[in-house]
Amino acid sequence: MATVSLAGASKEDAAAVFGVLRTAFPTDRSSDDVPEDQPGGHSVVWTAEFEPTQEWIPTDPIPLEGSVSATLQGGYVAVDQLRAALGVAFAVDERGAASGDQEQEVDLRLTTKR
Repeated sequence: MATVSLAGASKEDAAAVFGVLRTAFPTDRSSDDVPEDQPGGHSVVWTAEFEPTQEWIPTDPIPLEGSVSATLQGGYVAVDQLRAALGVAFAVDERGAASGDQEQEVDLRLTTKR
């Protein structure tokens, strides 16, 4: 399992990113569980867990309204598979990474592919 956290995005962009990952990999969220705005205009972080598999279904590039900050956290293979799936659908800019013995955390900025 790997955790994906999204911030700094509209609920539509967050739904687009989770939609790409949901198409590619099993998740802990149902298909009708979509990001929603929080009352009061507070900052929101949306989180879901995905189970990357060797066989995943790639998707076409997906447009985003703005940029999305994504943090991927989990085992090395799982994080690499999530990053690869995101790289098919979006332009991916790695902003930072932290590596441990068994897990890694990668911060990405996702934008529309040009």
